[in-house]
Amino acid sequence: MTAASATETVEAVFRIESARIIAGVARIVRDVGIAEELAQDALVAALEQWPESGVPDRPGAWLMAVARRRAIDLVRRKETYARKMAEVGRALEDVPPPGPEATAVSGDDIDDDLLRLIFTACHPVLSAQARIALTLRLLGGLTTGEIARAFLTSEPAVAQRVVRAKRALAKAGVPFEVPYGDDRTARLSSVLEVIYLIFNEGYSATAGNDLVRPALCEDALRLARVLAGLMPGEPEVHGLTALLEIQASRIGTRTGPDGEPVLLADQDRSRWNRMLIHRGIESLHRAGRGPYAVQAAIAACHAQAVRYEDTDWATIAALYDRLMTLIPSPVVELNRAVAVSMAQGPAAGLGLLDDALAHEPALAGYHLLPSVRGDLLERLGRTEEARAEFTRAASLTRNERERDLLLGRAARSAASGS
Repeated sequence: MTAASATETVEAVFRIESARIIAGVARIVRDVGIAEELAQDALVAALEQWPESGVPDRPGAWLMAVARRRAIDLVRRKETYARKMAEVGRALEDVPPPGPEATAVSGDDIDDDLLRLIFTACHPVLSAQARIALTLRLLGGLTTGEIARAFLTSEPAVAQRVVRAKRALAKAGVPFEVPYGDDRTARLSSVLEVIYLIFNEGYSATAGNDLVRPALCEDALRLARVLAGLMPGEPEVHGLTALLEIQASRIGTRTGPDGEPVLLADQDRSRWNRMLIHRGIESLHRAGRGPYAVQAAIAACHAQAVRYEDTDWATIAALYDRLMTLIPSPVVELNRAVAVSMAQGPAAGLGLLDDALAHEPALAGYHLLPSVRGDLLERLGRTEEARAEFTRAASLTRNERERDLLLGRAARSAASGS
């Protein structure tokens, strides 16, 4: 094996196995920052040894064994060695040397460790941005450069965010464990929120030249699937997985050949990924009645309509009514107004929107409010008012593709009214 091919193999294996390795090591050192450094040390060891010795039969186990052995060596060097060893147990005294026979840890241990890592990386002591960056770094295996490109920020800014997140966890003494009871419920909502935010940024980018960033959607969907496998008894985990599966089914139709946005009504539904829809509906059957499950049910209504005209808008409006009781928010109310307009006519939607949201401070700079209002006004034939709303929406969005779409709609409204 050439050095180049060995290096490619090492990097590919590490990307797949890094989350498990970090999780397994963090169980020993109780610090995700140190665990990541030790995992990187194992990567360096592989880069040095594999070109000469060849890739072991179980490369992931080899990396895990090296990282865990170095973790134990680190614990032994600390003054608190005796206490630490009592915590991690006698079983860690003798770790097999790296090689084909290295068995790392059992599947159950890996599952437990991954759960611990997920709950630690998404701890509410961190800001939402820090949780997202740390999750993508530790569990998604993304480099700081990849995260920076995905969120259109600088690499140093992402690196600082990750470093500060690790320090904050250490300073707060966040335990490397899976919480239970009420704490688990509260913490799980943070985990689901992080995965949801990662997917949403990929599905509809808040800024930049691209409307969608499929790689982020793929990362979020993979994390949701992992979580569903680790926590099969949590209905809302299946609700989120169902939502992301169904939404991901139409990513390929959300943009045209040149990257321009394609509205839902104009998408080629024959190109929607039926396998993802099927998987999403299967997950929905295992979901409960929580917010993600309701949103997944809404997505399923769209996915099951063969044509846009066949969409069951009355059911969607009713589902938004239910969602408002679970997580009342101006954005949910805005979506409800759209559904009502499709079920009962644009006048009903506009009335609901103007009564409930016209002066909502939380939506003052939200481009979708004037965008939706412009659409309803256009459907009512009030083209000049619609043009003004589309123009205002274009001034508020930070995504260039959305801006072009909105300015185009403003121009067409002006032309139709002249």
